[in-house]
Amino acid sequence: MTASFWGPTLDCPDPVALAEFYQRVAGGELAVASENFAELRFPTFSLGFQRDLNHRAPTWPDPRVPQQCHLDFMAEDLDAEQAKVVAAGGRPSAMQPEPGTFRVFLDPAGHPFCLTTWRTPSGPAPSR
Repeated sequence: MTASFWGPTLDCPDPVALAEFYQRVAGGELAVASENFAELRFPTFSLGFQRDLNHRAPTWPDPRVPQQCHLDFMAEDLDAEQAKVVAAGGRPSAMQPEPGTFRVFLDPAGHPFCLTTWRTPSGPAPSR
């Protein structure tokens, strides 16, 4: 038997607040919301958020505190989606390696994530 991918879980200081942020960015249903864990469900995967009182926000691109993981979200219009991310509480990263194709942001807990127009296999792989 092969296990089916369900989705990543991010450590953070406030699971419900971070789940609500990503709900404003990407939609989904807030299926679980407690002090220690929240789950944002989509039709084919889930994003989990677990409380870590010792969470240290990544310092990407500085490697002192690794980024741990990052999420990519497809966008048709980077400028319009960037406005939504900022309105939801995200902030653009100072590091923008390919702003025409990828826009890098930090969520309220400091995790880097990207909006992108790049699609596989129609375009060349980005040099991230």
